[in-house]
Amino acid sequence: MSNKLNGKIVIITGASSGIGEAMARVYAAMGAKVVLGARQADKLEALTAEIKAQGGEAAWCATDVTKVEDCEKLIKTAVDSFGGIDVLICNAGISMRALFDDLDLSVLHRLMDVNFWGTVYCTKFALPYLQKSKGSLVGISSVAGIHGLPGRTGYSASKFAMTGFLETVRIENLKKSLHVMVACPGFTASNVRFSALTADGSQQGSTPREEGKMMTPEEVAKIVARGIARRKRLCLMEAEGRATHFVKKFAPGLVDKLFYWVMSKEPDSPFK
Repeated sequence: MSNKLNGKIVIITGASSGIGEAMARVYAAMGAKVVLGARQADKLEALTAEIKAQGGEAAWCATDVTKVEDCEKLIKTAVDSFGGIDVLICNAGISMRALFDDLDLSVLHRLMDVNFWGTVYCTKFALPYLQKSKGSLVGISSVAGIHGLPGRTGYSASKFAMTGFLETVRIENLKKSLHVMVACPGFTASNVRFSALTADGSQQGSTPREEGKMMTPEEVAKIVARGIARRKRLCLMEAEGRATHFVKKFAPGLVDKLFYWVMSKEPDSPFK
């Protein structure tokens, strides 16, 4: 697995914390040249310096993925720093937790801007370089992008949109040997849950789920690396995700009921 990323130029959005930060550390340790994008420049600068101090290669660019010009600048940073792009990982994302009945529509717009349009913008500018390298385009989606997740309408919608976009890009590039993978972690112990938006757009600030029962960002990073090495189309990481994908084909109504039941059991569930 490590040999597959050794020497590869890997762009990671949302790299200042959580899964993105873990990817930066893990992939740099594997020998990848990592290019880090996120809004928090101070964290990116510190992480890049740390990677370099450990003998790795890294560059960074302050990036708000909702801004076209920032995404273009991130891609340019990779090309100027290392000469091309082998892997683009669209990881930047935000979540939400509220019933649609109570949801301010601006929250849906925010979710789509970051999760969907951020993927579109970065892909647009990276695509020529990925086509040239016959590289990998990766979207960090979710089980919520496989089946609608109650209490997360905007999150599910944005992840479904990401999946549809990436699948279409894959088909359009069938004869160009571009690898496109949709990766679906389960609930992960990362900052995205704490910054999840509530009905009025304010941040949740705490998570209703137990940290110890979640995947770690490092585990997700390693699974995604294996998926890239194997050039997988869909990377499901937990039994729940694999079961959802399978059962939905034959009994989608059962998945509806199971999802409702599970989400209604969360502490402070919006269903109560």
